[in-house]
Amino acid sequence: MIFKQLFEPASSTFTYVIGDEKTKEVLVIDSVLENTDELLAFVEQIGCNLTLAIDTHTHADHITGMGSLRKKTGCITMMGRESGAACLSGTFCHGDIVGVGSISLKAIYTPGHTNDSYSFHLASANGDMLFSGDTLLIGGTGRTDFQGGDPGAQFDSLHDHILVLPDDVVLYPAHNYKNITESTLATEKKSNPLLQISNRQDYIDLMNSIILPDPKMMHIAVPANRACGDINGV
Repeated sequence: MIFKQLFEPASSTFTYVIGDEKTKEVLVIDSVLENTDELLAFVEQIGCNLTLAIDTHTHADHITGMGSLRKKTGCITMMGRESGAACLSGTFCHGDIVGVGSISLKAIYTPGHTNDSYSFHLASANGDMLFSGDTLLIGGTGRTDFQGGDPGAQFDSLHDHILVLPDDVVLYPAHNYKNITESTLATEKKSNPLLQISNRQDYIDLMNSIILPDPKMMHIAVPANRACGDINGV
């Protein structure tokens, strides 16, 4: 299996390239516009074709590279059906399988950070992976105060869909601000303070008490990302 983690420092965003060594097809999760050239250079270097670009949700802190990647490679672009983005090649919903070659990602609807948030579970002979977007972060969880965010829905997503997965699943979130590249569900269950809150209402009350400024790029990024990264919204 091909696997590469890229990092965009301005928004502390992780992008993931995953592919099938036999078919030479790769997909990308949570691309960043500024990383387009770096991503495509890596794909070319390993002799593969980018055939699928997906985002875990409508990001508010950076502009997606999906549209640019599609223009340059002809790849399919997909998000959850809840995103409402008309620019997409297609959408997925809870339980759908998306992927390339032998790489199969199970789409898990995990709203709470936004109302269109998804995570992706990859079962692999080398160990399972979870690409959790902003739903579960390393040492935290995603904020729930904009874009249809809902702390109750996030609590349910975490406890009903993510924490029921095997403890040895390796966690790959969309962001990290402390130079930590991965974790495991076992580690997060033990050390993530927000996962120690077992009462749903206590979690809601805590998340509602957190007051944060809007992401700096929110008013540009959200409409652009609903147009697959077109900053003019076309």
